[in-house]
Amino acid sequence: MKKISVCGKGGSGKSAITSLLTNGLRDRGYQVLVVDSDESNPGLYRMLGFDRPPTPLIELLGGKMSVEEKLAAAILAGKSELEATLMPEDPISIGEIPAQYVLEADGIRLATIGKIHDALEGCACPMGAVSREFPRKLRLNENEVAIVDMEAGVEHFGRGVGTGLDSVLVVVDPSFEAIIIAERV
Repeated sequence: MKKISVCGKGGSGKSAITSLLTNGLRDRGYQVLVVDSDESNPGLYRMLGFDRPPTPLIELLGGKMSVEEKLAAAILAGKSELEATLMPEDPISIGEIPAQYVLEADGIRLATIGKIHDALEGCACPMGAVSREFPRKLRLNENEVAIVDMEAGVEHFGRGVGTGLDSVLVVVDPSFEAIIIAERV
């Protein structure tokens, strides 16, 4: 079906829209995978009815340090960050995601890329790289849809996160900043 990103200014309601869209699509018979790609907002799993988040997908790739090393190796080899390969070349279906990295309840599946948990933890770039590559490698069946709840702002588009998505839904609240972000997207 489709890979849809939900993006916009911080506090505009991206996670609320993601939750509403998820439930609406599920109620219409779609199998929905929500990908929490917002490394700073910890609450989406609660909005979707889960009591805990799944193990982050970045851990499937060896953790943040391992992804940083792969990115650095690609750059040292003369590639851009966008050309770095973090995951195996083969596409992955929703059913092939290892169980600890995806939760399922009430017909909704949830995966998370990773989160910044502590002050001075460092750059979120490794999570951005996984957010870019995972949707590109994800293969959906006809009755499946993936909804990616993005981080606030437009930085992720500069990192190429949109390259694996089919549609972009921009959430705009009635503020000047939200309109500027929407125009940039």
